[in-house]
Amino acid sequence: MATQTPSRVDVHSDLIEALRTFPRERAIEHCGAKIVSSPFDFYATCPHCGMRIKLRAFSAVNEVEDIFDAVFEWMNQPGAAELARRRQQAIEADREE
Repeated sequence: MATQTPSRVDVHSDLIEALRTFPRERAIEHCGAKIVSSPFDFYATCPHCGMRIKLRAFSAVNEVEDIFDAVFEWMNQPGAAELARRRQQAIEADREE
């Protein structure tokens, strides 16, 4: 039986663990003020001085956040979010067993 999935890509177990344990927020300090933002934000604004602070790199080096961005982009396709939701439900059901 032939499948239509892309050719095999080697994914290291460290990457899987990094994705699994990725934090839901990013905390930084600027001007003595603690700033909490989404880990996917590229910028945050310091509540103390109003300075715009760069949080993510714009380089040729890929970051874990770039993997999430690729998945988010995939999820923008019609029907993809529903497929992801079903998989999330299956994962949760497996966890409850």
